[in-house]
Amino acid sequence: MNAFETAQPDISVCVPIYNEEESVGPLHEAIVAALEPSGYSFEIVLVDDGSKDDTIPRLRAIAAADPRVMVVRFRRNAGQTSAMQAGIDHARGRFLVTMDGDLQNDPADIPMMVDKLGEDYDLVVGWRIKRQDKFLSRKLPSKLANYLIGKATGLPIRDNGCSLKVYRAEVIRRVPLYSDMHRFIPAMSIPMGARVAEVGVRHHARQFGESKYGLSRVLKVLLDLMVITTLLVFARRPLARFSGIAFLAALAAVVAIAAIPASTPAVVPMTVAALTASLAVFLLLLGLVTSVPFQFQSDRNPRLTSRQN
Repeated sequence: MNAFETAQPDISVCVPIYNEEESVGPLHEAIVAALEPSGYSFEIVLVDDGSKDDTIPRLRAIAAADPRVMVVRFRRNAGQTSAMQAGIDHARGRFLVTMDGDLQNDPADIPMMVDKLGEDYDLVVGWRIKRQDKFLSRKLPSKLANYLIGKATGLPIRDNGCSLKVYRAEVIRRVPLYSDMHRFIPAMSIPMGARVAEVGVRHHARQFGESKYGLSRVLKVLLDLMVITTLLVFARRPLARFSGIAFLAALAAVVAIAAIPASTPAVVPMTVAALTASLAVFLLLLGLVTSVPFQFQSDRNPRLTSRQN
């Protein structure tokens, strides 16, 4: 076991990759060129998301030549979020960097973002100032998502969808990732009290292959946005919110029972009352259970419980 394998690096760069045989070589070179002069020690975690081209042989060749590179392979395509989670799970660095593997993100921005993280932030988000993507399939849905997330969270992030982000390891490991939720990490970190910064980064047009995104993903992104918005709304004092819903349900039941004609068999209002009581109890218990994990997430890490501006 060499020194690299035993020492914890400063930075872990986690890159999900799918059918990027032409990009992986230049990507590795760009990451190394950006980080070697920075003074930070680093590792590169390349996660192959079930590629069907020659990506894996090329990744293995890169790892054989550079001991700082780790290759994680999926036997089938599981999606970008799952690949990103695998990279995070295997990373050992104090700071974790996520980025796309298509050369559109620029590794040269990483040292600047890590330096920004050192200004007492938990998460630094890249903002693609001059985004090189199609308007209808990429830019327009992104603008809509950013607007809705901002309204739901009060977090004025202009580019939640930019994959180039830098995290403190203890923060990102507490954010559950599923579906296509990787683009909502800044929003999901808010209930934990994480401090978020946004910096302008470069963005390049795709050099090789074809984009994996398209209009077919827009609906899924919007559905995920509905889910995360609901979670964020109820993450703030969930017991109080569910109690309010329970009260409204009980009030509606009282009105409904009062409107039932006197000639109606007694079993009808009794059934309505029983169902309403059951619903109210369920909502109260749901609010209590929901409040526990959010409180636990903050309490287990003192850094995230009290913020000083």
